[in-house]
Amino acid sequence: MLQADAQRVRIQGHHLAYHRQGHGSPVLLVHGITTYSFIWRNLIDGLARHHDVIAVDLLGCGDSDMPLDPSYGVAAHAERLVAFTQALGLGPFAFVGHDIGGGIAQRITVKHPDLVTHAVVINGVAFDYWPVQPIITMRTPIVRQMAMATLDMGAFKLIVQRGVFHKERVTPELMAYFWKPMQTREGRKAFLHFAESLDNRDLTDITDDLRRTKTPFLIIRGMDDVYLRAENSHRLHREIPGSRLVEIAEAGHFIQEDQPDRLVEELNAFLRPNP
Repeated sequence: MLQADAQRVRIQGHHLAYHRQGHGSPVLLVHGITTYSFIWRNLIDGLARHHDVIAVDLLGCGDSDMPLDPSYGVAAHAERLVAFTQALGLGPFAFVGHDIGGGIAQRITVKHPDLVTHAVVINGVAFDYWPVQPIITMRTPIVRQMAMATLDMGAFKLIVQRGVFHKERVTPELMAYFWKPMQTREGRKAFLHFAESLDNRDLTDITDDLRRTKTPFLIIRGMDDVYLRAENSHRLHREIPGSRLVEIAEAGHFIQEDQPDRLVEELNAFLRPNP
């Protein structure tokens, strides 16, 4: 579970919030759009038995600052996270990314290969197969205005329900986590700025680098992910030498809600030091 209060560190003039637990080799957990560090809450205890686990809120998300001047694109987030890990003195670390976080994992791994010991992409964006609906819709001016004025938890719940296989797990408690940043005008503006900042060129321009990487990659896909198609994961597996692909049944886009124990099992096995 997440600790009650997040720690904060100032990076490039803004504060990033994070939760840290455990001892051992460092593992950085990075969420995607529509979520923040809460999405890892059911995995942290299992991972922290063997690792120093850091779950960060990206700029504009969760309890981190929400300025609207900096880009929230993949490349910009990646460079901020490099500075974040250096500020924490992590040294080489394993990167576990979900959704947009999976794209950031790819970018950091090929741009800073000495920093990343292992890379994990969970239901991640890749190549030019994104952004996807409903994110593209959020870029339309009239939709942005409607989102600022009328988006309520009922509408947001439909987005979450589509992304979870086990619908009964979309409880009021879970929706409270998802909805927390959207309660304020600042949070809604940051969410829309995130959507507007996304540019798949941040990943298409590293395709050749991925083919040359020597970093171990684990690619995990929830087989019932309705937001990102299977080809995202399958092509990553084909393009990245020596990568491992794991497809998990009865798991949607928010696979951390559907299969947390299976994720912990797969991650601990992949991150286990070589004998």
